[in-house]
Amino acid sequence: MSPDHPPGLDLDRLRGLLDRERPGLVHGPLTGRLIEGGRSNLTYAVSDGTSKWVVRRPPLGHVLATAHDMKREHRVISALYPTNVPVPRPVLLCEKPENGAAPGAPFYVMDFVEGTPYRTADQLAPLGPERTRGAVLALVDTLVELHAVDPAEVGLADFGRPEGFLDRQLRRWGKQLDASRNRELAGIDELHATLGRRLPHSPAPTVVHGDYRLDNVLIGDDDKIKAILDWEMSTLGDPLTDLGLLVMYSLPLGMPDSPVSTTAEAAGHPSPAELIQRYAARSGRDVSAVAWYTAFAWFKLAVILEGIHYRYTLGQTVGPGFDRIGDLVPVFIGHGLTTLQEG
Repeated sequence: MSPDHPPGLDLDRLRGLLDRERPGLVHGPLTGRLIEGGRSNLTYAVSDGTSKWVVRRPPLGHVLATAHDMKREHRVISALYPTNVPVPRPVLLCEKPENGAAPGAPFYVMDFVEGTPYRTADQLAPLGPERTRGAVLALVDTLVELHAVDPAEVGLADFGRPEGFLDRQLRRWGKQLDASRNRELAGIDELHATLGRRLPHSPAPTVVHGDYRLDNVLIGDDDKIKAILDWEMSTLGDPLTDLGLLVMYSLPLGMPDSPVSTTAEAAGHPSPAELIQRYAARSGRDVSAVAWYTAFAWFKLAVILEGIHYRYTLGQTVGPGFDRIGDLVPVFIGHGLTTLQEG
């Protein structure tokens, strides 16, 4: 892959746009590489030899505008940048695909932040138990900071529709499940129905990240969180959905080769109970219904994984690990049902 022509990004046109909109920012020819691609938005690292930036654009080809909204991602990091929430500095939003820098798509540019997104227990192992524990506790503390932001004060009062948030989420993921049905999945309809019957009363709405976990933040060499990334699912809603997802990812699956994050297996990783207690103490929120939110996270991930498995069976998704996704779905359903029974 040529650094002069990464797929989906025209560096010459990008340089021209930056020179027009942010004169003096770039001091040399741009090179770039694709950092992350696939089902989600495409992420590029771009440099002029001195400074580095990140460019985000939708996947190549046709996508639902609501699922990959560059303006939305740029808006939320722009709103949060002046707060205590660590996000990259936004540089530029281009909503005109005809500009050609990201052919056929809107995109945005932000500062490059040095740090590591930890996805597996093996990646965390060199940190050792004490540093691993500190990094995960920092993840909780940073979530508290995010949920402490007053949406109206940062211009995000209309960023979502908090009323009926949980009911809409449950219906949305139920429809996603129906769209991927191609085999019998014992217990998934029971899990969905039980979640609907036990819908909790939401606390005051906050900015919700929607996919908050260790591999969606950058950890610096000092073990501090330098930036929260991947805001494509962010909205205004129930903050405990973020906590439930974090708790779900903190329960070891006992599957070291799992294609899903295995950071919970790392030595020193705090227990789910400790994370819940820390969030409750620092946020002041009532977390007595956290079992529901954790079970909902198991359900949501089961639906996402089933969708990936369905596309894999159709030959639409290829790559390492996809052949094992289908086996994970019943595991997630089982955890969801158990969590509701014990909650």
